[in-house]
Amino acid sequence: MDSARSVGTHVTLGEDLTVGRLGFGALRLTGPHHWGPPARPDKAMEVARRAVELGVTFIDTADVYGLGANEELLASALHPYAPGLVVSTKAGEVRPGPHQWRALGRPDYLRQQAELSLRRLRLECVELFQLHRVDPQVPLEDQVGALKQLQEEGKVRHIGLSEVTVDQLERAREIVPVVSVQNKYSLYDRRHEKVLDHCAQQGIAFIAWKPLAGTVRPAPDSALARVAAEVGATTTQVALAWLLHRSPVLLPIPGTASMSHLRANMAAAGIALTDEQLALLNEE
Repeated sequence: MDSARSVGTHVTLGEDLTVGRLGFGALRLTGPHHWGPPARPDKAMEVARRAVELGVTFIDTADVYGLGANEELLASALHPYAPGLVVSTKAGEVRPGPHQWRALGRPDYLRQQAELSLRRLRLECVELFQLHRVDPQVPLEDQVGALKQLQEEGKVRHIGLSEVTVDQLERAREIVPVVSVQNKYSLYDRRHEKVLDHCAQQGIAFIAWKPLAGTVRPAPDSALARVAAEVGATTTQVALAWLLHRSPVLLPIPGTASMSHLRANMAAAGIALTDEQLALLNEE
Protein backbone atom coordinates (compact mmCIF):
# COMPACT_ATOMS: atom_id res chain seq x y z
CA MET A 1 0.00 0.00 0.00
CA ASP A 2 1.24 3.51 -0.74
CA SER A 3 2.36 5.76 2.08
CA ALA A 4 -0.11 7.86 4.04
CA ARG A 5 -0.54 11.50 3.07
CA SER A 6 -0.69 14.26 5.68
CA VAL A 7 -2.74 17.44 5.30
CA GLY A 8 -2.38 21.10 6.21
CA THR A 9 -3.56 22.06 9.67
CA HIS A 10 -4.78 25.62 9.00
CA VAL A 11 -6.84 27.61 6.51
CA THR A 12 -6.83 31.36 6.02
CA LEU A 13 -10.03 33.35 5.50
CA GLY A 14 -9.24 36.39 3.43
CA GLU A 15 -5.61 37.31 3.82
CA ASP A 16 -5.38 37.71 7.57
CA LEU A 17 -7.67 35.35 9.50
CA THR A 18 -5.99 31.97 9.97
CA VAL A 19 -7.82 29.22 11.89
CA GLY A 20 -7.43 25.50 12.49
CA ARG A 21 -9.01 23.28 9.86
CA LEU A 22 -11.27 21.44 12.30
CA GLY A 23 -13.82 23.86 13.65
CA PHE A 24 -16.75 23.42 16.00
CA GLY A 25 -20.43 23.85 15.16
CA ALA A 26 -22.18 25.17 18.28
CA LEU A 27 -25.76 24.50 17.14
CA ARG A 28 -26.26 21.41 19.33
CA LEU A 29 -25.23 23.18 22.51
CA THR A 30 -28.73 24.60 22.85
CA GLY A 31 -30.75 21.39 22.91
CA PRO A 32 -32.16 18.77 20.56
CA HIS A 33 -34.44 21.22 18.74
CA HIS A 34 -32.22 24.31 19.14
CA TRP A 35 -35.29 26.22 20.39
CA GLY A 36 -33.90 27.79 23.52
CA PRO A 37 -31.27 27.37 26.23
CA PRO A 38 -30.11 23.81 27.01
CA ALA A 39 -31.47 21.90 30.00
CA ARG A 40 -27.92 21.84 31.43
CA PRO A 41 -26.13 25.02 30.35
CA ASP A 42 -23.20 24.19 32.64
CA LYS A 43 -22.53 21.00 30.68
CA ALA A 44 -22.86 22.82 27.35
CA MET A 45 -20.39 25.47 28.49
CA GLU A 46 -17.95 22.74 29.55
CA VAL A 47 -18.05 21.32 26.02
CA ALA A 48 -17.42 24.74 24.49
CA ARG A 49 -14.45 25.37 26.80
CA ARG A 50 -13.03 21.91 26.17
CA ALA A 51 -13.26 22.44 22.41
CA VAL A 52 -10.95 25.44 22.74
CA GLU A 53 -8.61 23.51 25.04
CA LEU A 54 -8.38 20.78 22.40
CA GLY A 55 -7.28 23.27 19.77
CA VAL A 56 -10.47 24.60 18.16
CA THR A 57 -9.92 28.15 16.91
CA PHE A 58 -13.10 28.49 14.81
CA ILE A 59 -16.58 28.25 16.33
CA ASP A 60 -19.75 28.63 14.26
CA THR A 61 -23.02 29.92 15.69
CA ALA A 62 -26.00 31.98 14.49
CA ASP A 63 -28.56 34.43 15.81
CA VAL A 64 -31.32 31.88 15.29
CA TYR A 65 -29.71 29.01 17.23
CA GLY A 66 -31.66 28.80 20.46
CA LEU A 67 -33.22 32.15 19.52
CA GLY A 68 -30.05 33.91 20.61
CA ALA A 69 -29.32 31.61 23.55
CA ASN A 70 -26.50 29.90 21.65
CA GLU A 71 -24.53 33.11 21.26
CA GLU A 72 -25.16 34.04 24.90
CA LEU A 73 -23.97 30.63 26.05
CA LEU A 74 -20.73 30.89 24.07
CA ALA A 75 -20.05 34.33 25.53
CA SER A 76 -20.73 33.07 29.06
CA ALA A 77 -18.38 30.13 28.52
CA LEU A 78 -15.56 31.77 26.57
CA HIS A 79 -15.50 35.55 27.02
CA PRO A 80 -12.99 37.11 27.15
CA TYR A 81 -12.05 35.08 24.09
CA ALA A 82 -8.63 33.49 23.82
CA PRO A 83 -6.21 35.12 21.35
CA GLY A 84 -6.72 33.60 17.90
CA LEU A 85 -10.21 32.24 18.66
CA VAL A 86 -12.77 33.19 16.01
CA VAL A 87 -16.47 33.04 16.92
CA SER A 88 -18.38 33.39 13.68
CA THR A 89 -22.10 34.09 13.51
CA LYS A 90 -24.84 34.36 10.90
CA ALA A 91 -28.12 36.15 10.22
CA GLY A 92 -30.76 35.87 7.54
CA GLU A 93 -32.95 33.01 8.70
CA VAL A 94 -35.87 32.84 11.15
CA ARG A 95 -37.70 30.04 12.95
CA PRO A 96 -41.49 30.37 13.02
CA GLY A 97 -41.60 27.02 14.86
CA PRO A 98 -39.29 24.34 16.33
CA HIS A 99 -38.98 22.49 13.01
CA GLN A 100 -39.44 25.42 10.63
CA TRP A 101 -36.81 27.57 8.94
CA ARG A 102 -37.38 30.54 6.63
CA ALA A 103 -34.99 32.94 4.93
CA LEU A 104 -35.37 36.59 5.88
CA GLY A 105 -32.89 38.90 4.19
CA ARG A 106 -34.34 42.38 4.46
CA PRO A 107 -31.43 44.80 4.97
CA ASP A 108 -32.97 46.37 8.08
CA TYR A 109 -33.46 42.94 9.61
CA LEU A 110 -29.88 41.85 8.88
CA ARG A 111 -28.54 45.03 10.48
CA GLN A 112 -30.76 44.56 13.53
CA GLN A 113 -29.64 40.96 14.00
CA ALA A 114 -25.98 41.89 13.60
CA GLU A 115 -26.34 44.46 16.39
CA LEU A 116 -28.05 41.88 18.64
CA SER A 117 -25.34 39.28 17.90
CA LEU A 118 -22.63 41.77 18.84
CA ARG A 119 -24.39 42.41 22.13
CA ARG A 120 -24.92 38.73 22.93
CA LEU A 121 -21.37 37.74 21.97
CA ARG A 122 -19.93 40.76 23.84
CA LEU A 123 -18.03 41.90 20.77
CA GLU A 124 -17.49 45.22 19.06
CA CYS A 125 -16.70 43.52 15.75
CA VAL A 126 -17.54 40.03 14.46
CA GLU A 127 -14.52 38.46 12.75
CA LEU A 128 -16.72 36.57 10.26
CA PHE A 129 -20.37 37.44 9.67
CA GLN A 130 -22.29 35.24 7.25
CA LEU A 131 -25.55 35.56 5.35
CA HIS A 132 -27.36 32.47 6.67
CA ARG A 133 -29.58 31.99 3.63
CA VAL A 134 -30.26 33.94 0.46
CA ASP A 135 -33.80 35.30 0.66
CA PRO A 136 -35.44 34.81 -2.76
CA GLN A 137 -37.84 37.68 -1.97
CA VAL A 138 -35.05 40.25 -1.59
CA PRO A 139 -32.46 41.18 -4.25
CA LEU A 140 -29.17 39.49 -3.42
CA GLU A 141 -27.41 42.80 -3.97
CA ASP A 142 -29.47 44.38 -1.15
CA GLN A 143 -28.69 41.55 1.26
CA VAL A 144 -24.96 41.59 0.56
CA GLY A 145 -25.04 45.38 0.53
CA ALA A 146 -26.30 45.39 4.13
CA LEU A 147 -23.33 43.24 5.17
CA LYS A 148 -20.97 45.52 3.27
CA GLN A 149 -22.32 48.53 5.17
CA LEU A 150 -21.77 46.72 8.49
CA GLN A 151 -18.21 46.02 7.38
CA GLU A 152 -17.63 49.65 6.47
CA GLU A 153 -18.87 50.65 9.93
CA GLY A 154 -16.34 48.34 11.58
CA LYS A 155 -18.93 45.97 13.02
CA VAL A 156 -17.98 43.11 10.69
CA ARG A 157 -14.43 42.22 9.69
CA HIS A 158 -15.05 39.57 7.02
CA ILE A 159 -18.15 38.45 5.10
CA GLY A 160 -19.27 34.93 4.24
CA LEU A 161 -22.27 33.28 2.59
CA SER A 162 -24.15 30.09 3.44
CA GLU A 163 -25.91 27.62 1.11
CA VAL A 164 -25.10 29.41 -2.14
CA THR A 165 -24.43 28.45 -5.73
CA VAL A 166 -21.39 29.49 -7.75
CA ASP A 167 -23.51 32.10 -9.52
CA GLN A 168 -24.73 33.63 -6.25
CA LEU A 169 -21.20 33.66 -4.88
CA GLU A 170 -19.85 35.48 -7.91
CA ARG A 171 -22.70 38.00 -7.89
CA ALA A 172 -21.94 38.74 -4.24
CA ARG A 173 -18.22 39.10 -4.96
CA GLU A 174 -19.01 41.89 -7.42
CA ILE A 175 -20.20 43.89 -4.39
CA VAL A 176 -17.86 42.87 -1.57
CA PRO A 177 -14.98 40.43 -0.94
CA VAL A 178 -16.34 37.07 0.24
CA VAL A 179 -13.89 35.01 2.30
CA SER A 180 -16.00 31.92 3.01
CA VAL A 181 -18.88 29.76 1.85
CA GLN A 182 -20.71 27.56 4.35
CA ASN A 183 -22.57 24.78 2.54
CA LYS A 184 -23.73 21.34 3.61
CA TYR A 185 -21.07 18.85 2.55
CA SER A 186 -19.93 15.40 3.64
CA LEU A 187 -18.62 12.12 2.25
CA TYR A 188 -22.19 11.05 1.50
CA ASP A 189 -23.56 14.44 0.45
CA ARG A 190 -21.50 16.09 -2.28
CA ARG A 191 -24.16 18.11 -4.06
CA HIS A 192 -22.01 21.24 -3.67
CA GLU A 193 -18.93 19.74 -5.31
CA LYS A 194 -18.84 22.47 -7.96
CA VAL A 195 -19.02 25.17 -5.31
CA LEU A 196 -16.17 23.55 -3.36
CA ASP A 197 -13.97 23.31 -6.45
CA HIS A 198 -14.72 26.93 -7.34
CA CYS A 199 -13.84 28.04 -3.80
CA ALA A 200 -10.55 26.15 -4.03
CA GLN A 201 -9.73 27.88 -7.32
CA GLN A 202 -10.52 31.30 -5.85
CA GLY A 203 -8.88 30.77 -2.47
CA ILE A 204 -12.17 30.99 -0.57
CA ALA A 205 -12.64 28.90 2.57
CA PHE A 206 -15.39 26.26 2.35
CA ILE A 207 -17.01 25.63 5.73
CA ALA A 208 -18.70 22.23 5.66
CA TRP A 209 -21.74 22.01 7.93
CA LYS A 210 -23.24 18.63 8.87
CA PRO A 211 -19.96 16.99 7.79
CA LEU A 212 -20.78 13.63 9.40
CA ALA A 213 -24.16 13.03 7.77
CA GLY A 214 -24.67 9.32 7.14
CA THR A 215 -21.26 8.28 8.46
CA VAL A 216 -22.11 7.11 12.00
CA ARG A 217 -23.49 3.71 11.03
CA PRO A 218 -22.54 2.97 7.41
CA ALA A 219 -23.00 -0.46 5.84
CA PRO A 220 -20.44 -2.96 7.21
CA ASP A 221 -19.10 -3.61 3.71
CA SER A 222 -18.82 0.08 2.77
CA ALA A 223 -15.50 1.61 1.83
CA LEU A 224 -15.83 3.87 4.85
CA ALA A 225 -16.15 0.92 7.23
CA ARG A 226 -13.25 -0.92 5.56
CA VAL A 227 -10.91 2.08 5.70
CA ALA A 228 -11.86 2.74 9.33
CA ALA A 229 -10.87 -0.83 10.20
CA GLU A 230 -7.57 -0.43 8.35
CA VAL A 231 -6.53 2.73 10.18
CA GLY A 232 -7.98 1.74 13.56
CA ALA A 233 -10.40 4.66 13.79
CA THR A 234 -14.15 5.21 13.88
CA THR A 235 -16.10 5.79 10.69
CA THR A 236 -16.84 9.37 11.70
CA GLN A 237 -13.16 10.06 12.28
CA VAL A 238 -12.30 8.72 8.84
CA ALA A 239 -15.10 10.79 7.30
CA LEU A 240 -13.59 13.93 8.87
CA ALA A 241 -10.09 12.92 7.77
CA TRP A 242 -11.41 12.47 4.21
CA LEU A 243 -12.79 16.02 4.27
CA LEU A 244 -9.44 17.40 5.40
CA HIS A 245 -7.73 15.52 2.55
CA ARG A 246 -10.39 16.50 -0.01
CA SER A 247 -9.34 20.15 -0.35
CA PRO A 248 -7.01 22.53 1.49
CA VAL A 249 -9.82 25.12 1.74
CA LEU A 250 -12.23 22.75 3.52
CA LEU A 251 -13.07 23.63 7.12
CA PRO A 252 -15.44 21.03 8.63
CA ILE A 253 -17.46 22.12 11.67
CA PRO A 254 -18.71 18.95 13.39
CA GLY A 255 -21.04 19.79 16.24
CA THR A 256 -21.76 17.90 19.43
CA ALA A 257 -22.86 18.35 23.02
CA SER A 258 -20.93 15.22 24.03
CA MET A 259 -17.45 15.48 25.51
CA SER A 260 -16.45 12.03 24.21
CA HIS A 261 -17.63 12.82 20.69
CA LEU A 262 -15.77 16.11 20.81
CA ARG A 263 -12.51 14.37 21.72
CA ALA A 264 -13.02 11.78 18.98
CA ASN A 265 -13.76 14.44 16.37
CA MET A 266 -10.65 16.45 17.20
CA ALA A 267 -8.48 13.32 17.04
CA ALA A 268 -9.48 12.92 13.38
CA ALA A 269 -7.04 15.71 12.48
CA GLY A 270 -4.19 13.29 13.14
CA ILE A 271 -5.40 10.58 10.75
CA ALA A 272 -3.40 10.31 7.52
CA LEU A 273 -4.97 8.45 4.62
CA THR A 274 -3.21 6.82 1.68
CA ASP A 275 -4.00 7.59 -1.94
CA GLU A 276 -5.50 4.11 -2.23
CA GLN A 277 -7.81 4.70 0.74
CA LEU A 278 -8.80 8.12 -0.57
CA ALA A 279 -9.64 6.59 -3.96
CA LEU A 280 -11.90 4.05 -2.26
CA LEU A 281 -13.68 6.73 -0.28
CA ASN A 282 -14.05 8.96 -3.32
CA GLU A 283 -16.06 6.21 -4.97
CA GLU A 284 -18.54 5.91 -2.05
